[in-house]
Order: sequence, then structure tokens, then C-alpha cells
Amino acid sequence: MATKALSFALSFNDLTNCFSPNPPPAAAAAKVSVFTVRCSSGNGERPWKNSDARLVLEDGSIWRAKSFGASGTQVGEVVFNTSLTGYQEILTDPSYAGQFVLMTNPHIGNTGVNFDDEESMQCFLAGLVIRSLSISTSNWRCAKALGEYLAERNIMGIYDVDTRAITRRLRQDGSLIGVLSTDNSKTDEQLLQMSKSWDIVGVDLISGVSCKSPHEWVDKTKQQWEFSSGKVAGENFHVVAYDFGIKHNILRRLASYGCKITVVPSTWPASETLKLKPDGVLFSNGPGDPSAVPYAVETVKNIIGKVPVFGICMGHQLLGQALGGKTFKMKFGHHGGNHPVRNLQTGHVEISAQNHNYAVDPATLPEGVKVTHINLNDGSCAGLAFPAQQLMSLQYHPEASPGPHDSDYAFKEFIELMKQGKNRTKESLPQLSALHSS
Repeated sequence: MATKALSFALSFNDLTNCFSPNPPPAAAAAKVSVFTVRCSSGNGERPWKNSDARLVLEDGSIWRAKSFGASGTQVGEVVFNTSLTGYQEILTDPSYAGQFVLMTNPHIGNTGVNFDDEESMQCFLAGLVIRSLSISTSNWRCAKALGEYLAERNIMGIYDVDTRAITRRLRQDGSLIGVLSTDNSKTDEQLLQMSKSWDIVGVDLISGVSCKSPHEWVDKTKQQWEFSSGKVAGENFHVVAYDFGIKHNILRRLASYGCKITVVPSTWPASETLKLKPDGVLFSNGPGDPSAVPYAVETVKNIIGKVPVFGICMGHQLLGQALGGKTFKMKFGHHGGNHPVRNLQTGHVEISAQNHNYAVDPATLPEGVKVTHINLNDGSCAGLAFPAQQLMSLQYHPEASPGPHDSDYAFKEFIELMKQGKNRTKESLPQLSALHSS
């Protein structure tokens, strides 16, 4: 590396002669030592990172950025999330499998990461896109920096990119397939072709995020984070939770309401679930296209009407299909912790946490199914109920991690639904015994 240097010597006497009208005596000047100043210029290393990554979208736009986390090349669907906090919960939400998450909040990373805030055991998203990466962390629970965390989990991230411009493009054109790359050997045209040759529609993403075998869940919401005083006293209820990509805090909220929980894989047969004689079944959130998992729809069909059920997000969409309805892909989906939802049963407006790209078309649902909630941003269906089948569902996340706790009451409503189911069973027992005796 070529550099140029300039050396010159100055004594204290030289300096004082420059700035003082009364130079010191010669004896004093003689005691002052000489020092040397070296000035360098040229192509020295910059004290900041250069752009070393590209985000190439299927519309042909190329966004130069700086990388953090893992290196390489990755393809995914780009969506934007409007949450102001909770990036670690977003990173570990299995519903983001196959997607690049762009955070509209410009400053990310200042709280670092810790192991208490994870919603699953790993990161499933394809990559993280942010405007400004914090150079320091300031949260007392911080265990490590965001970049180190992503690198350990082989997740790519980019920063110093115009996230506002990309968000506007996604709102105008809808979610776009993109390619993140730090590989300089790949041309822009090659990355563009990768984005155009990949699709997320019709892909079963649930099987890649679900657990592999049944297990019990016992962890409750920790006391310091408990925010609800409306617990249901009395009997406990056994819930079988289908793991389509379930978040830990959904399970914690159920446990905090007194439920015994058995978590089962997405492919667990309905017959095996019914053998467990649960008081209720939860169909969880999960990633991707609900029409790409017909086996899950069939499982839901074989369970509804036999025990009370509660569907959340993907579970809500699967219930809609199992009832004979249709789902459709939204333009850019709902991703964030600030979506207003109206509860049509009470008239109350809740601020909700949401993460989905698909929705149920209420016009295709059979008679008897009620729309219980609507999203006030676009009027889409945000909740369903079918009293005759002991069924309830929400398109958004009542556990709200991250997000507000307005909708936590839904877990209490599920408890009440299971209580009604038990009472129905007790009432039918005398009738059955009378039939046998006759």
C-alpha cells in the first residue's frame, strides 16, 4: 500500500515564538526537547465498513448494503415488519421460514440478544434487512451482540440500505422474491435469475419447522413477565397442541391458564390425538401457504366437532379450509405489533401482533360460521367462531410476543369453550346410559 509521509521537527521555542510576543529566555529554551510529527496520506484502510452485499429483487432492482451475521447467498420472500421492538422474537418465529424480514424501525440491535426472548430453538427466517445496526448494546439482559448471534445460526443480515424505499416498493408491488449475497463471483444477472426461478407459493414449509415427536410442555409465563390477573380457577384442561411452527409464548400462556399441554408434530394423525381424550386441541401458527399442506387440513377436518378447538394464524387458515372455505395470498401481508382489530362481538378495538401472508375469504365459508374479528386496516377476516362445532380462531397472535397484550383474553375464552365441552359430555352421559339400559 503506497503512502506518503512528511516529517518535521518543532521545539517548544518554535511554538512559543509563533503564539507569544515575549519569547522565553535562551536558557529556558535550551532545556526543551525536540519532538517529531509524522503525517501520512494515501490509500490507508478506512475506519468504516465498505458495502460488501447485494439484495437483488425479482423486479430487477439492486440494493447495495453492508453485511453482518453469516456470509453467502440466500433466496427468500421479502416482507416488512412494522414492530418497534422485539426483533429477537421475530428472528425466532418459525412463521418467517423462507422470508427475508425487513424492519421498518430504523435502529436495530441496541438491546443485543438473550436466551429468554427466543420463541423457538433456532432461527428459521432467510435473512434480516435493517437500516442502521447498533454499534453497542445497552440492555441488562444482553448475552451477545446481534451480529454474533446471527453468525452462529448461519443467518444473513444486511444494513445501511434504504429500508423506506424498499418498503414503499413492497406496498406498491406486493411481496417480492429476493436474493441476498456477499459472493462477488456472482453477477447481478445471475442473482436476478435466482430470484425469478424461486417461489414460496405452494411449498410445504410447515414440515421443516415442526417438532419430530410428541412431548409435554410445562413452562409457564415467568412471574416477572406475567401481565394478566384473569386466571381461571378450578379444574385443569388437557390440550393437544399441533406444532405447525408454534411459538413458545403461546404454550406458556396456555400453561399459565392452567392447561396440561401435549405438543404433537404437524403430521400427527387425528385418530392418535383423539385417543389421548383431550379437553381441547390447539392448531398453531406456522409458515407459508395453507393450501400446500392438505394433510394438515385433513387432520383438522377429522378433529373439529369432536372436541373444542382453537386456531391461531396458520391454524385459523387451516380451520377455514377444513370448513370448506378458501384462503388467498395477500398483497404484502400483515407483519407487526400495531395492527388494529375490531372484535365484532364486543365492539372493542384491540391493537394486535400479526404475522401472515394469507387470509381466509369469509364469503366462501358455510352457513353458521361467524366472522368475529376484522382487521381495520383492510377489512380482512381476523377471527372466526362456529358454536355448533365448538370452534374459535384468530388470524393474529393473542400471546403477542412481541406486541401488546390486548388479546390475551382469547386464551380464557378457549378455557371457557373447553369447560362447555366438558359440560356437554356430562349431560350426554345419562342419555347414553338410558339408551343402553333400554
